[in-house]
Amino acid sequence: MAYFGLISPGMLNMTALKTRIDVGKTASIKYAFGAAIVVLIQAGIALLFADYFIKNPKVIEVLKTVGVFVFFALAVFFFYLSRKKIATKAKSGTGNFFIKGMAMSAVNMLAIPFYLGISIYLASENKIIVAQPYILIFVLGASIGSFLLFFTYISFAKIIIKKISFIATNINGILSLLFLILGILTLIKLLP
Repeated sequence: MAYFGLISPGMLNMTALKTRIDVGKTASIKYAFGAAIVVLIQAGIALLFADYFIKNPKVIEVLKTVGVFVFFALAVFFFYLSRKKIATKAKSGTGNFFIKGMAMSAVNMLAIPFYLGISIYLASENKIIVAQPYILIFVLGASIGSFLLFFTYISFAKIIIKKISFIATNINGILSLLFLILGILTLIKLLP
């Protein structure tokens, strides 16, 4: 989930990519570790909220209805992004790249809602257990998935930098279609 949730070129990925190009592989891996550590915390916070929602099933019914609108909004959002040109310039600077990765990941406003939405959806489908050790496994998986995505950007930096506009357009289009399908499926499930 974390891998595909972050796959679209964004602030974190582009900074990992730019750090790899401008500074080197070691600095970009330190950045990726820092960002992935924060994802671990964000996923944990999301699961705490998910646990509350799971224990209050009436809230989940309302959230499923809201989820339909959220999925459609995300479909429109990613469709809009698929039409935008992506800038490849990101500040790389110097200094402690581990701390820089943590700081940039901490200001990522979409991480907690993303993991909250995914965990509530999985819980409503009985695909996740919100109890230990499963919470630990979930947050570790989210962190590892995030790191692997950053590492993919780092490893294929030279190819991605040449093809970034093409990749961004296609990935956002696919994500838009995916959220549209999720919205339709959720709406169908809600209908009597």
